[in-house]
Amino acid sequence: MFTIGCHLSSAKGYLAMAKTAQQIGANTFQFFTRNPRGGSMKALDLEDIRAMRAFCKEHHFGKLLAHAPYTMNPCAADDNIRAFAQKVLQEDLERLSHLPEAMYNFHPGSHVKQGADVGIVKIADLLNQVLQPETKTEILLETMAGKGTEVGRNFEELRQIIDRVELSDKIGVCMDTCHVFDGGYNIVECLDDVLREFDDVIGLERLKAVHLNDSKNKMGSHKDRHACLDEGEIGIQALSAIINHPKFADIPFYLETPNELEGYAKEIAWLQSLRK
Repeated sequence: MFTIGCHLSSAKGYLAMAKTAQQIGANTFQFFTRNPRGGSMKALDLEDIRAMRAFCKEHHFGKLLAHAPYTMNPCAADDNIRAFAQKVLQEDLERLSHLPEAMYNFHPGSHVKQGADVGIVKIADLLNQVLQPETKTEILLETMAGKGTEVGRNFEELRQIIDRVELSDKIGVCMDTCHVFDGGYNIVECLDDVLREFDDVIGLERLKAVHLNDSKNKMGSHKDRHACLDEGEIGIQALSAIINHPKFADIPFYLETPNELEGYAKEIAWLQSLRK
């Protein structure tokens, strides 16, 4: 099944998101667990979650993707910021225990001049504090563009985090096409080589999701500015090759392009027409 969706606002609840996704031709969606630029969250509505789960099952939705807030920085130099990250991660995983169809994606964080090696240790330490044997939610580290002091700017840094996590069987990766392109991986001309490198370093079995975005900047720019499909430097030919590559056959795709619902509907229809 070709699983394609986009990022939706959770303001009106889970069932409303699922119905909106269906209306624009999607069969999955991504949502923030809480205010993406802050930390506040709505009260948990278990009835709304039950209704959404039933709707998604009826309409054969694929895996949903929950996204952590941007303010969550597990490798911050400030202890208070790291404590906030731990609190967010613990709370979000508890809430997602009621939503077993969802994976949880987060940006590894910024080491803020401590150095990537220190950041990697801090990220893994936080995951080791939070993860429990009974944790069911798959946690995904997102590939980053490498702007500023971001950790996760290459496959090797993600691998180093995974290697330090005691319950690493619960850790996967979300590949963002804009981020890897901006990070210097040539997914336009050398997609097979990039996937081979990913497999050699991380293992394709850990690739659980793809953020499908074009990029406003050239390869290797380390900028992280998403563009609508075929309006950036990656282009629809390369993005079409990605959605049709056999290595991505069972991977869900989530659009994070700068769109409103009408734009998402057009892109989803376009991608469905390109899927072979």
